[in-house]
Amino acid sequence: MAILSPATHITLQDLVRLQADARALKMPSARPVRSRQSGLRQSRQRGRGMTFAEVRQYQPGDDIRSIDWRVTARRQSPHTKLYEEERERPVLLIADLGPTLFFASTGAYKQVRCAQVTSILAWLTLWAGDQIGGLIFNGRELHVSRPARRRKSVLRLLDQLANLQHQPGSPPPAPIGDQADLRLDTALTEARRIAHTGSRIFVISDFMTVTETTTSLLGALARHNSVSAIRILDPMETELPASGRFAVAGPDGPIWFDASNPSFKKAWRDKVAHHEQQLADCFRTAGVQAATVMTQQDPAAALRLLLGPGGRIG
Repeated sequence: MAILSPATHITLQDLVRLQADARALKMPSARPVRSRQSGLRQSRQRGRGMTFAEVRQYQPGDDIRSIDWRVTARRQSPHTKLYEEERERPVLLIADLGPTLFFASTGAYKQVRCAQVTSILAWLTLWAGDQIGGLIFNGRELHVSRPARRRKSVLRLLDQLANLQHQPGSPPPAPIGDQADLRLDTALTEARRIAHTGSRIFVISDFMTVTETTTSLLGALARHNSVSAIRILDPMETELPASGRFAVAGPDGPIWFDASNPSFKKAWRDKVAHHEQQLADCFRTAGVQAATVMTQQDPAAALRLLLGPGGRIG
C-alpha cells in the first residue's frame, strides 16, 4: 500500500486530531457585536434562528426590514423589532472535493485544505452546542449528513471527507458532458432541500465551476439562511511564475506550458480576470459573504482571522 503524503491526502485520523486546532480557536468571548471588519461573522441572523425580544424606537443603522409598522403607526414614530439568536441552530457544511481541487503548486492540495477547514468548522459547531450536518461531494458521489448535535455526526462527516478525496496515483476522471458544471450546483440544490430555515451554511470550494445557476442557487439559500463561501485558492491560479516550463496533470497525461510565453501569459491573465469578475458578481448578486484560504496557509490560522474572537460560527 502506497504511503500517502499529508500534502496530497489527509486521513481520518488527521482530521480527528484537528480537534486540538479547533479547541485553540475556541476561547470565551462576549456576546457578538456589530463590526465593520471583513470576515465570516454576521451581525444579523434570519429565519427560525431568531427569537423575538422587544420593540424599541428606530435608531440609525437598524435594518429597515425589521420596522414594526403597526407600532410605528400607533406611536407616530419609527419602531423596530429586536431579536435574539437561539442557542441551538443547524450548521450545514458543503465541502467540494471535485477534480479541480486535486491540485496545488505550494503548501497542500486544495482538497486537503478543504477537508481541514470543514473539519475545524465541524468541531467548533459541535462545541458551540449547535446541530452539525454536511454535504460532501467529489464529482462522482454526493454524501449527505442531516444536521444533528452528536459527536458521532462529526465523525461520520470526517469519514466522508477522508474517503471522498482523490488518491494520488489515480488522477480524477475526465468530466463527462456537463458534469464539471453541475457538481457544485447539484450539491447546492440538495442543500436547499435539507436546510432548515435559519441555518448557518458554509460552502467550501475552489468555485472553479460556477455557473449562472450557481448564483441563483446560492441566492435562494441566502434568502432564508446565513451563507458564507470559503474559497480554497492556489497562488498559481491567479498569477503565473515569471518564467519556466511547468506541467500540470490532466486526464490524458501531463500538460506543459511555458510561463514566459507572452501570448500564453496574456491569455492566462484574461481568463483569470474573467473568472474573478464572474465570482465577484456571483457572490454579490447572491448576497453571500466570501473569504479565501490559500493552499500555503495554515487552515486554523486562516479561520482565526475569518471567524473572529472565540472561533464563533456567527
